[in-house]
Amino acid sequence: MDNFALAKLLFPDVTATPEDMEAKFPKRELPEEACVTRIGPSPTGFVHLGNLYNAIIAERIAHQSGGVFYLRIEDTDNKREVEGAVETLINAMEYFGVHFDEGATAEGDKGAYGPYRQRQRAGIYHVFAKKLVEQGKAYPCFLTEEEIQAIRDEQMANKADPGIYGKYAEKSRSLSLEDIKANIEAGKPWVLRYKGEMNDERIIVEDAVRGKIEMPRNFADFVLLKSDGIPTYHFAHVVDDHLMRSTHVIRGEEWISSLPMHVELFGQLGWTQPIYCHTATLMKIDVSEDDPEKQIKRKLSKRKDPELALAYYQQEGISNDVVWEFLLTLLNSNYEEWRAANPDVSYMEFPYSIKKMSISGALVDMDKLRDIAKETISRMDAETVYKNWLAWCEEYNEEFAALLKKYKDRTIAALNVGKNGKKPRKDIETWKQACDFMSFYYDETFKNEDDMAEQADEESRKTFFAKYLASYDHADDSSAWFDKVKAITEELGFAVKPKDYKKEPEKFKGSIVHITNMLRIALTGRANAPDIHEVSHVLGEDIVRARLSKWA
Repeated sequence: MDNFALAKLLFPDVTATPEDMEAKFPKRELPEEACVTRIGPSPTGFVHLGNLYNAIIAERIAHQSGGVFYLRIEDTDNKREVEGAVETLINAMEYFGVHFDEGATAEGDKGAYGPYRQRQRAGIYHVFAKKLVEQGKAYPCFLTEEEIQAIRDEQMANKADPGIYGKYAEKSRSLSLEDIKANIEAGKPWVLRYKGEMNDERIIVEDAVRGKIEMPRNFADFVLLKSDGIPTYHFAHVVDDHLMRSTHVIRGEEWISSLPMHVELFGQLGWTQPIYCHTATLMKIDVSEDDPEKQIKRKLSKRKDPELALAYYQQEGISNDVVWEFLLTLLNSNYEEWRAANPDVSYMEFPYSIKKMSISGALVDMDKLRDIAKETISRMDAETVYKNWLAWCEEYNEEFAALLKKYKDRTIAALNVGKNGKKPRKDIETWKQACDFMSFYYDETFKNEDDMAEQADEESRKTFFAKYLASYDHADDSSAWFDKVKAITEELGFAVKPKDYKKEPEKFKGSIVHITNMLRIALTGRANAPDIHEVSHVLGEDIVRARLSKWA
């Protein structure tokens, strides 16, 4: 076979050479230790937590080293592409504070190493496909779907490894140049396959996360170009990561089985392969379907687990800072220790290390995320909470956004309630939940959620509120205010000290806890609420008197 004649037949319009491509996409001028990383999602419309998990790793590796982090859209599978998916992905990454130095954007490409959408790079792939044909390492395959299915059936029956290789590839490999030309002229579709070699050799890859990975060398004639001329992931990944000068490839462990193909291509094309970083699968604790008493660890599922989708975190109003903090606890075992020692430092200052990553499944514990959320938001100043909360409401709750704008000063004052002291309150965990928790500060959303009757009889309630309003002075400090509450409590026959009521309940109508609960319910609609004196001064005297008068 004249391989150069075959290459010319298959790629008559390709005039550029591999050397031209090397010159067009030269090595980046970066410091020696700088890393170049990327994420390469497919535009399927489903942006999941794993995308963000790997994006944070890639972003940290690049930016902590003074390198480059870019976005490449791997849209080689046209059947799975969803309209608007690229914009959805870009918006999600922007929402979660993942910033790219170059790559695909909603407006087009940014950077000198594009195009950053693989379907637009077909001409580049063809240059290197032609080279592989010239080297005798690639050939056109005209096998039909029916023929391939027959091979699969035979392999299954014989319990042989699946794929096109050895005797299963003979029909395509044995075609002469004249046969190939006749097939093309007849309009028969073809794919370009890599010509694998049957042997017992093994490959060794030093994975940055997992250490040494040893596997059998590739022997299959895998597809490089599909019948439409668009590459498979395997071929596109190798060409792109070389020409875009990626130093590290961060991807899920499900791609480990593809390593032999990628190592083969890098070697055949004479390129240095990047450092592979195969990350752990996202897992969760669940109840076994077979044994309800038994807990199991399983992979997060698109069908079963809403928390796998990034849209879930956006719609629930889980702060992007919270998600970062949560994922960093999964990524590095020492993050929580670092955070405890640096409570007021940005998580961007954390010295992330890929060496500290676990190779076992990363456990997505939503209870832990909620705890991190409360802790993270409690550290934010009121202005920051207000800004982030308002931004979420403008997207997902326009009516509440209008309230936040109308009562900005009151809202910021409310967000400062309970912030001072040794143990600041941690009431807010999501922006969605904040709309509910903070609703009592606005007459438009105020409602009674708890039953006042559980605290005292009707006569005691009316008497208490009448006396409270008669003695109420909005200018009282917390000490003077509480002295008045205690005086009324004792006057009505309630125990001023809760322990006295616990010890001898028959002597009292209740305790001061019941009295203050009545105040909380009247002012906030619930027994579990922040400090009454602070809340009163946020609401203002007119609202306080109006709400309490309904009970007097």
